Amino acid sequence: MTTTLDARPAPVRTGHTGDGTARTRARRTRLLHWIAVHTVAVAAALFFVLPFVFVFLTSVMSDGQAMSGELWPDRWHWSNYLTVFRTPGFLDWWKNSLMYAGLGTLFTVCSAVPVAYALAKFRFRGRRTALVLVLATMMLPPQVVVIPMYLVWAQQFHLAGSLWPLIIPTAFGDAYSIFLLRQFLLTVPQEYLESAKVDGCGELRTLLRVVVPMARPGIAAIALFQFFFCWNDYFGPQIYAAQNPAAWTLSYGLESFKSAHSVNWNLTMAATLLVMAPVILVFFFAQKAFVEGVTLTGVKG
Repeated sequence: MTTTLDARPAPVRTGHTGDGTARTRARRTRLLHWIAVHTVAVAAALFFVLPFVFVFLTSVMSDGQAMSGELWPDRWHWSNYLTVFRTPGFLDWWKNSLMYAGLGTLFTVCSAVPVAYALAKFRFRGRRTALVLVLATMMLPPQVVVIPMYLVWAQQFHLAGSLWPLIIPTAFGDAYSIFLLRQFLLTVPQEYLESAKVDGCGELRTLLRVVVPMARPGIAAIALFQFFFCWNDYFGPQIYAAQNPAAWTLSYGLESFKSAHSVNWNLTMAATLLVMAPVILVFFFAQKAFVEGVTLTGVKG
């Protein structure tokens, strides 16, 4: 009697099962990491966005509902914004804020670019001392010099009651803008400047044709910083323009508006949102250049 033996080879175990388990675990780990990161990001986004949502919802409520503590409006009162615009002086505050922020930003950029270029690319005796002096002005609180500066502008130039004592000094440079732009210009390769000079460009033409186009992110960053500062400035207009309501800015006039409408929370929130809207829109459309400029300014010291 013969016994038939199975000649088929025994199955050989491979590592495919182990590799599949490892890949599954890796996918689960990546998924959990993605969920954790995005949960934190969503929570942080809600933390910053919810106050603006609250301001907006309150601004379109009626007077009674705004005082009731309800979170969602029964009816959308868009006329609240029209009421704010019709407030005497509100449009003048808008014009003054645009003039202050616009001219202040323009003068700061025009004055900071050549100074930063000189401190970054020129080699002259006392260059580091000049940079230290520029940085030293950042350490001096403005409250220390406000009284002598006010006396100069009021008694010598007779400009008290206007915004010109705040606008004119921006034409002579801003220490923070100069330092920030200098850090950015240090990243511009020296070879580009030497090539421009070989082609016959002077320093001014090299600055305008070569340096400025390459430094647009840095210029955009200092322009946005200055625009935000001027638009939100409360201390300066309080010192120089408080006695002249026709020269008030939105940041200073909003305090008067809140005092006059202390029980009308819907109008107060509508006015607050109108004051914040230009800053939000400017940052929304220029955030790419702003982030790039701020990121690249610290590359080289």
